[in-house]
Amino acid sequence: MIEAAALRLNGRARRTPLLSSPFLDEVAGRRVFVKAECLQQTGSFKFRGAWAALSALDPATRARGVIAFSSGNHAQGVACAARLHGAPSVIVMPADAPGVKIDATRALGAEVVLYDRESQDRDDLGEALAERRGLTLIRPFDDPQVIAGQGTVGLEIAEQAAKHGIGAADVLICCGGGGLSAGIALALEARAPGLCPRTVEPEGFDDVARSLRSGRIERNDRTTGSICDAILTASPGRITFPVLRRLCGPGIAVSDEDCLRAMALAARWLKVVLEPGGAVALAAALFRADRIEAETVICVASGGNVAPETLRAALKRV
Repeated sequence: MIEAAALRLNGRARRTPLLSSPFLDEVAGRRVFVKAECLQQTGSFKFRGAWAALSALDPATRARGVIAFSSGNHAQGVACAARLHGAPSVIVMPADAPGVKIDATRALGAEVVLYDRESQDRDDLGEALAERRGLTLIRPFDDPQVIAGQGTVGLEIAEQAAKHGIGAADVLICCGGGGLSAGIALALEARAPGLCPRTVEPEGFDDVARSLRSGRIERNDRTTGSICDAILTASPGRITFPVLRRLCGPGIAVSDEDCLRAMALAARWLKVVLEPGGAVALAAALFRADRIEAETVICVASGGNVAPETLRAALKRV
């Protein structure tokens, strides 16, 4: 399924670079490579899964329109993919999502419906809208086609790692519900079994790490309170978690402050812009050396859609 998604994404998704800097290696105490998905269409990996899911729909179903719920990156990915297909899109977004993401989603032609994270359930709201208006729901992570699309990141990592002579490494992945992590894990299992996928989350919102430890799905008590808005989910997905439990190493959690520091170092040494949720993997590589034994780490920089004020706050850490 991942290979099929890669064929449909050919010519649509960007093949993002694998970046490195000796200065980051020095901070981390090991070799660090960064898979810059912040340079992907719409500024995050989410375009891959969105295009994979929409392109798999039959034309009549796609023409009726799609709906998605997202804090911003999945929203923009689905909105862009729908526009390119000539299909209408409705995006359910939390009212506290960064304004830059809400504005960008609207600019891509989507109808935006806002909701309150604390008092409303986005899944229930999205499903109700989909049924009432005849729209196809494109889930942010618990969808086989979305997972397959995200898995194309893993195919590229496997090829790029081989070119660098990397046969063994920890692959650190920014993780919310687990779609990207599951897709990459499946791709690496097939193409580069020496590369070990590991999830990274914000402190206080490490439902996946706790689930991996307990062997069952754990939930976060809340879904607000971190600057890493892009990856704040209640729990890992029903489809993604069995994959993560089978293929991923122990999860890691990092602080918001470490995310800001990682954003500053990425801007300084790699010349790329990351959002907090897209920087957690790099933060783990740089500042959680005690949790990593591999001599080489590959960090997926999953997104770069950051509010200007947050980027300014990060750059003060340089």
